[in-house]
Amino acid sequence: MPVRLNFLWHMHQPDYRTPDGHIEMPWVFLHAIKDYYDMPWILSTFHSPKATFNLTPSLMEQLRIYERDWRRDRFLSLWIEEPSTLSAAEREWVLRICRSSRYDTMVKPLAAFAQLYDKESLDDAQLLDMEVLFILSWCGNYLRRNSTVVRELIGKGSGFDSSDKKRLLDELLSFIPSILPFYGLLQDMGRISVSTTPLNHPILPLLIDMKNASISNPHTQIPANPVSLEDDAREQIDRALKLYEEIFGKTPGGFWPAEGAVDEKSLGLYREYGLGWVATDEAILLRSLESDDRSLIYERYSYEGLHIAFRDHALSDLIAFSYRYKDPIEAASDLLSHIEKIGRSAEGDKTVSIILDGENAWEFYPNNGMDFFEALYSALESHDTIETATMDELSRLPSKELEKLHPGSWIYGTFDTWVGAPEKNRAWELIFQTHSDYMHHRERLDSETREKIGEEFLIAECSDWFWWYGDDHYTEYSEEFDSLFREHLMKIYEYMGMAAPSSLFRPISRKGDLHAIVIEPRFAITPLVNGRVESFFEWLGSGMIDESKLFSTMDRVRGPIETIHWGEDSENIYIRLDGDMKSWDRIDLYAEETKESFSIEKEAKFSDGYIRAAVDEIVEIAIDKRLFSGKERATLRLEMIKEDIPVQTLPGSGELTIELKKRECRDWFV
Repeated sequence: MPVRLNFLWHMHQPDYRTPDGHIEMPWVFLHAIKDYYDMPWILSTFHSPKATFNLTPSLMEQLRIYERDWRRDRFLSLWIEEPSTLSAAEREWVLRICRSSRYDTMVKPLAAFAQLYDKESLDDAQLLDMEVLFILSWCGNYLRRNSTVVRELIGKGSGFDSSDKKRLLDELLSFIPSILPFYGLLQDMGRISVSTTPLNHPILPLLIDMKNASISNPHTQIPANPVSLEDDAREQIDRALKLYEEIFGKTPGGFWPAEGAVDEKSLGLYREYGLGWVATDEAILLRSLESDDRSLIYERYSYEGLHIAFRDHALSDLIAFSYRYKDPIEAASDLLSHIEKIGRSAEGDKTVSIILDGENAWEFYPNNGMDFFEALYSALESHDTIETATMDELSRLPSKELEKLHPGSWIYGTFDTWVGAPEKNRAWELIFQTHSDYMHHRERLDSETREKIGEEFLIAECSDWFWWYGDDHYTEYSEEFDSLFREHLMKIYEYMGMAAPSSLFRPISRKGDLHAIVIEPRFAITPLVNGRVESFFEWLGSGMIDESKLFSTMDRVRGPIETIHWGEDSENIYIRLDGDMKSWDRIDLYAEETKESFSIEKEAKFSDGYIRAAVDEIVEIAIDKRLFSGKERATLRLEMIKEDIPVQTLPGSGELTIELKKRECRDWFV
């Protein structure tokens, strides 16, 4: 019996609109021209593979804004202007956004962009070039193949003028209105299912009952004076369904709950609104069954009649974090071999659910991931033991009924990413206090004002604000996120005709500081490679990466390694890994310049030509620089392997690049 393979690609951006309707950051527009059309389009070029695409309401609403009034986008409204007319602050902000493209996969392929990228100051002509090249770097494969304007400008390379800029923007704005109808067309053809999420991507179980956080993890400290916002939870579902029906002319078969967050009460609401399925993480199933047997995740389940898909976290993470480094055909073959193994492991009907972010991973892949997807879908086209299916199709098949459902999310099976840390709890407490003040004055407000206030509450309940609060995720835009969140609560007081309390004017977030996460080497080191820290001074002066914090718009279950130290002397490069020494079997080390790889087995001491290693309290590795003879740099990557599956890629957001001639570390991460 074939294994049923369920791809669910989650497309989400938070609501970047300020209370006055301006779009503060351009990520919806940028992913629209790179990912939102490309992902279903690549699938559509094959005959049989199917998938489910989850489009969040906040994303769909903002896509439609670009159809009506693109000048509400702060970045684009500055981008279209002549550089000479920009103030110093505006110029700096435009440059900051233009430097956000990933260097190796998006900047470097455009030679003129790479030349401008590191310049400290740009004249007006150079800035105009950089602005155009930045947008071109975000244009996806569909546009590069099918848009004459995009092809011409990429061919021109540099020396752009204002007319080029206007032609490019006009072309892209005329393209965006085709995105949502394309999903509708493929859904009507039966090639995909299109699902959605409660309106503003809230953690629904926490809105219903904040105690879910401590039920999921007894060590989680919940915010002070919590109140149930169940009425808001219902509104988030109801309005998402209405928007979906307005766009697609039908109701969705199911939801991806924001962050895969579920509990028994929220599932009851989904059933009440007529939904047939939801999806979440394997950790929820295993905790519900009180089992650590992962083979159970390949069965189909329901809770009180609502079908639930449980994602295979390991396979999902291979696509999100590991396959970017592999040859596309090799990566596709590796994924299918894991699925084939699942099919052979037991009798009966097996379903594998691969669920992940559908937009943020591909900029880490060469060619925006297209080569990988073409290899994968091509292999699936003729595969005789793997059959793809949509979530709508799977929900109609027989399933096992769960007796209980553990509350939690797709990260660790808890809610700790969104509540518990002081900054996260402070944000919740401000919502609760604002809600309490509103309830005291609600009766004197007219219905139109209440509706406007309700809008602001729904936006403030978005999971993304809480994601970026605290020190578990880093973004250089933490101040912007913090300001947007508090502005929505301030607007509520404005609607009530009251002065906002001073607490809303105080930033919640401490300014994101990458130097707290990454410290570059200061001077040479020569540690003894024996798997132990012999003295405080042995690694003093080394570089350090805090892997527990080095995550951005995506996440995975934290791997066994918490920190990386690295440094060098005249003969060797040294790497030290601190963390759990029990949760991995081997380390695969890749040297990109020489295309060589080394498997470091979990032994007390290891030696293989150019590599020496020791594992005890820590991992210590010495790499002989002669491996890179004649090379200007050493680019290194490590994978922690458990049962032949990578459980962590190091460094988490790129490669470790050491400039051998300059003796300094530069651009190892982007």
